[in-house]
Amino acid sequence: MTALEWRLYEAGHCTHPERATRRDGPLRACEFPALVALLRHPAHGWILFDTGYSEHFMAATQAFPERLYRWVTPVRLQPRQTLREQLLCDGIGVDDIGWILLSHLHADHIGGLADFPHARVAMSREAWRDLHARSRLGALRVGLVPALLGARDAATLHWFEDRPARALEGSLSDFGSAHDLFGDGSVRLIPLPGHAAGHYGIWFEDGSGPVFLVGDAAWSTQAIRDNVPPPGVVTDWLGDTPVYRRTLAHLHALHAAEPRLRIVPSHCREWRPARTGTPA
Repeated sequence: MTALEWRLYEAGHCTHPERATRRDGPLRACEFPALVALLRHPAHGWILFDTGYSEHFMAATQAFPERLYRWVTPVRLQPRQTLREQLLCDGIGVDDIGWILLSHLHADHIGGLADFPHARVAMSREAWRDLHARSRLGALRVGLVPALLGARDAATLHWFEDRPARALEGSLSDFGSAHDLFGDGSVRLIPLPGHAAGHYGIWFEDGSGPVFLVGDAAWSTQAIRDNVPPPGVVTDWLGDTPVYRRTLAHLHALHAAEPRLRIVPSHCREWRPARTGTPA
């Protein structure tokens, strides 16, 4: 198996009542980091998994009705905290990014996409079709801000579903099959339905073993350990509650079967980097 290097960045954060992210949580507001993974493939170079918030997000949600997004989910983005700025500080230019893999199309995951205009972008065709079937208000209602996709159109995109499908075995068998991004087994795209249309995680290995980045299939690693989902009103609002809970149960079973496996949700405070660009 090809070993990848990787690290996490925090590209801003939002605040929510913790009760919105797990149904037994307190009502107090908590910070939830927008985590982005940077991977380095020995043959394919630098790869991003999502992009976090950016000035593009702040501009796109300045006017109504998109301003409602920031009222419902307050966002904090410190100066020089965009992913683009952090990568530049680490010596990685925007044109060094070869691929951007989008877990799904919620605004906090694609907010920095426009900062990388020359990267190849891969996503689920299902997610693209769902977004473009909605009105502007209908998209906003479920956390989608189409303007953040910029000038990209379907002809320039790479679809997860078009990559070779491989059956998953062993402790991963509950997830059905995965799509092999590069055809070498190094990056597997695993559907994690329920949170949003076309929601995917990615599985790869580094020098210490496997890593599973699960996007918003859970808000925290602790929720996976405990198998505690958000309240139904939240998962009904954004996606499909029974499907979300089934996916979470599969992640819970995976953690129980492989407790040393690193399962990384995109907003988990346990995985918040101690400083910008801290290697995972």
